[in-house]
Amino acid sequence: MNLKILLQKITEHYKNQKPFVLYSHPESDTVEVLLQKDSKKYTSEAFDKQGIVMAPFIYETKAVCIPLQESEHISCEFSKEKIKTKTLDPSFKTLEKEAYMRLVSKALATISHKNTHKVVVSRKKEYSISNTDFSIFVPRLLKLYPTAFRYVWFHPETGLWCGATPETLLVTNGTSFTTMALAGTKKIENQKTPEWTPKEKNEQKVVTDAISNCLQKVTSVLRVSKTYTHEAGSLAHLRTDITGMLKNKKTTLATITAALHPTPAVCGTPLSAALDFINKNEGYDREYYTGFIGSIDDNDSTSCLFVNLRCMKIEDNKASLYVGGGITFDSQPEEEWEETQNKLQTMLQVVQPML
Repeated sequence: MNLKILLQKITEHYKNQKPFVLYSHPESDTVEVLLQKDSKKYTSEAFDKQGIVMAPFIYETKAVCIPLQESEHISCEFSKEKIKTKTLDPSFKTLEKEAYMRLVSKALATISHKNTHKVVVSRKKEYSISNTDFSIFVPRLLKLYPTAFRYVWFHPETGLWCGATPETLLVTNGTSFTTMALAGTKKIENQKTPEWTPKEKNEQKVVTDAISNCLQKVTSVLRVSKTYTHEAGSLAHLRTDITGMLKNKKTTLATITAALHPTPAVCGTPLSAALDFINKNEGYDREYYTGFIGSIDDNDSTSCLFVNLRCMKIEDNKASLYVGGGITFDSQPEEEWEETQNKLQTMLQVVQPML
């Protein structure tokens, strides 16, 4: 099967309003699809089904699941030829910018007066699109961001989502696991590795320390790598890899996920204070943005979950793009606004022909 036929299949499935997920792992030139045979909503609490799960930012106990057992599973390879792009102007209204900068300023005030170290704030930007043509935007998604986990997910109860996330939440293999701390964002210019400021290095350390502390409860061995620059499309981030061994073989994927999500990279620290600020001040529902998505396989204990960043929701000829950033004591509102403008480029490049 080739990519063209595969995309025809998901187009037909979408017309019939049946759930499906298309995905490709980082650095892979294989795309896989699960076409659910019915329209039922399956959920997974213990992550004991083989398939793909998707969970919202406010995740309590259950993730939506497209089970392998209830789906047709198909795959194919795709060519990796590069797509030429040009930086798009993410136009905005003055009121949008003012509202976001007020939100950042409010987060800064909370950090300076309370025992809060970091708050992640975000916004949603809507664009009109001419149609929802999988044959146009899916190849762009797959080829533009080879180092990301790329996906297109649809369920009648969640809507149509698409993303290219650079951040691993959790990879498990038996009793060993890997996660990462990803923070700090800079635009890559002239193909040069960016210089990182003390503010960005501090933000990265806060995230790394918080994740390491969360994992102490479930791990017997924990190794933290040196921090390095990770490129994701036109953006660069600071990344630290964290690996470990579980104390107990009976520790479930759901237990580790609950310990990690939401990470300081998408919420803040301390968790409860940051979450309280977001709920009271952000002013919109993140839905599945900053939740997680990925494959679970209880048979061989191998699973790969990713934080749902650089994503969008498509509905009614409208693409809603989600972007945000981590606010610490030395953040500057204008710089934080520019960071979100840069992050919009990831999904804008995907839908560019449909704008």
